[in-house]
Amino acid sequence: MQPAPRKIEIPAEGARLVGTYYPPEGPARANLVLHGATGVPQRFYRHFAAWAAARGIGVLTYDYRDFGESQQRPMRDSDTIFADWAVRDQAAAQRALAEIAPEGPLWVLGHSLGGLGIPFHDYPARTEKIVSVGAGIGHFTDHPWSYRPKVLAFWFLLGPVATALAGYMPGKRLLLGADLPAGVYWQWRRWCTRRDFYDSDIGRSLPAPNYAPSVPRIRICVAGDDVVVPPVAVRRYADALAPGGATYHCVAPSDHGLAALGHIEFLARDREPAWAGLLDLSEPQEDDR
Repeated sequence: MQPAPRKIEIPAEGARLVGTYYPPEGPARANLVLHGATGVPQRFYRHFAAWAAARGIGVLTYDYRDFGESQQRPMRDSDTIFADWAVRDQAAAQRALAEIAPEGPLWVLGHSLGGLGIPFHDYPARTEKIVSVGAGIGHFTDHPWSYRPKVLAFWFLLGPVATALAGYMPGKRLLLGADLPAGVYWQWRRWCTRRDFYDSDIGRSLPAPNYAPSVPRIRICVAGDDVVVPPVAVRRYADALAPGGATYHCVAPSDHGLAALGHIEFLARDREPAWAGLLDLSEPQEDDR
């Protein structure tokens, strides 16, 4: 019988985060921290976490500061920026997992924003594997034309006007996703509308990146049908991490008998057939061309 998940509190620099730990069923194969995507609450990942735990992989999920279960003040009062989530909160969650699981291999899975912190962290020697899905160094012109109107509205029309007026990004009211702290939205917007992405924040809100972290395996993955962070942007990120031995994997939905994989949806309950391959639990397949 699978052990019940338990809530934990994660101390972070300037915040306290709420997390959920899913203990592994039987002997632990590894323990994994799941860094979520922007605007995606940790409860979304409960199906993936339960699936992994049933296969001997303990999983820690959590919400970033001023969001989801970690929100402790009105969103318009938040001074949180995107880099707080990518650096401070991700580092805190990784430390928390190392304390929860003091022995055995540690894995990292980053979803979208959750994978962008890779070059900004130090990893314990027992970190065996890092996997990202849908994390890329992107620009709004990377999106296919079918998705471009939504992107333009989010970055240049409804998004900035509504954020300036409300004091936070009212994504729910605009039907453009979750509500976000204003500082998160503005920095995210800057990264996705500038050709240098986050480079202008290095030395300011971001530390110097290390594109060759000493982790045995780094897998940079993307769904072939992802229009939110398209394969071209993810390939760009994989190329940046190439000095660390990162490999790029573009996953076709049809390879797993699925009609679609998508961006956020990749870790939704009905995409389970693709999860073993994402973590490379199945037989190795030829990397994408």
